[in-house]
Formats: sequence, C-alpha cells, structure tokens
Amino acid sequence: MTLAQARKIALYVLTVAAFYAVMTSPARSAEFVHLLFEALSGAADAVGDLLTGR
Repeated sequence: MTLAQARKIALYVLTVAAFYAVMTSPARSAEFVHLLFEALSGAADAVGDLLTGR
C-alpha cells in the first residue's frame, strides 16, 4: 500500500466517521463546531494582538 492510498483511505474513514457523528448526535456536533470556531477565533485574535503589539 502506498502513502497516497493510505491517505485516501484515512480521509474516507474520517469523512464517514464525521458523517456518522453528525447523523447520530447533531446537537453535540453543532456544539463541537461552535467550540472549534471559538477556539480558532481566539487564536486569530491572539495573532492579531501579537502583530499589532497590543
């Protein structure tokens, strides 16, 4: 098995797992996405503060 095939299989498995999680528990999945975007927003704010010297 080549590295490209392994990556394709891993991506497929992760996609199926994410779809299953959303279908079985949409409220919890939405909460997770909200937390993820909140963390990314905080990280972007921190980088902005670092670059502007605040």
